[in-house]
Amino acid sequence: MLVFLYLFAVRLKFHFYEAPVQNTYQRDIPQPSDTLGETLYSLRLNGLVYACSELSAPWGIEMPPMQGKMMFHIVTQGSCLLISPNHAEVLLKPGDLVLLPKGEGHQICSDTEIHCQPFFDIPVSKVSDRFEFMNYGGGGEQTLLTCGVLSFDHIIGKKLVSQLPPLIHMRSDNGQLPSSLQALAQLMADEATNLAAGGETVVAHLADIIVIKAIRHWIEHSPDGSKGWLGALKDPKIGKALAAMHAHPESSWTIDRLAEQAGMSRSGFSARFTEVVGTSAKQYLTEWRMSLARMKVMQSPVPLMDLAEELGYQSEAAFSRAYKRVFGVSPLRPARAEATEQVPR
Repeated sequence: MLVFLYLFAVRLKFHFYEAPVQNTYQRDIPQPSDTLGETLYSLRLNGLVYACSELSAPWGIEMPPMQGKMMFHIVTQGSCLLISPNHAEVLLKPGDLVLLPKGEGHQICSDTEIHCQPFFDIPVSKVSDRFEFMNYGGGGEQTLLTCGVLSFDHIIGKKLVSQLPPLIHMRSDNGQLPSSLQALAQLMADEATNLAAGGETVVAHLADIIVIKAIRHWIEHSPDGSKGWLGALKDPKIGKALAAMHAHPESSWTIDRLAEQAGMSRSGFSARFTEVVGTSAKQYLTEWRMSLARMKVMQSPVPLMDLAEELGYQSEAAFSRAYKRVFGVSPLRPARAEATEQVPR
């Protein structure tokens, strides 16, 4: 009996150490496909200026139009009115976030009867090239604002902004502003006020996250967020083709291959893509590739032949022609200056 138990124990030990272990967790976890998230990331938002403002009533500020830019305002204390030419007055309360994706000119003021001073005429304390403090007003009730002006990639940004309304107002008092977004807005306001070591970098990254989350929230909750290009990103079929082009722009994509990705016939896919996205799949792929090329050219010098091969072009000449068709300039033209673009002060 003892021998039998010993042999059983040895066999059990051998089985325990030698049997292959299958990692069912890795096998069963689905690989997420977030076409919308990847596209929002591809905006490559660049903060041009951030301002932390202490405003005391009466006060009024005239913000000029900034075409091709996004502007945002976050109220952390007090209240104010935002007035734009094409929209009714918007009352902003503590915790509110307002985003102006198209960079429309507008007024922010403590009262509609107040004369608004042009933004660039108001003295500020410059902390750095991109960061400033403003203390302005008549000494009355105080309002604290954190504001920013952002630029974005031209091709992808233009597609997105064309789908967004001129003004997105997310209120904190009726659940429109998610708690996570409120926490991020408060954290950015704290960083902007204190600006400890590395604070400017923290604020810049927080601003990117806040703006992207605000856009995502609008897309998910607005009926217009399921139309056009935005709708295509969420479309269960066209979205798969977009995700494939975004993930592997270097691949030799054809209409047949993209239709296969979407699970559609060639003719059905081609017609549906153009109808939903507003351009042909071939043109969209070219614009996507060139937007990636532009980012790389702006970041650092890149040999054009290497860039052409990376994006699926057989020759430098073919790549250069495609780049010029999209942007109107040669990729040899220095573009990194755009990355340091600033709002004049």
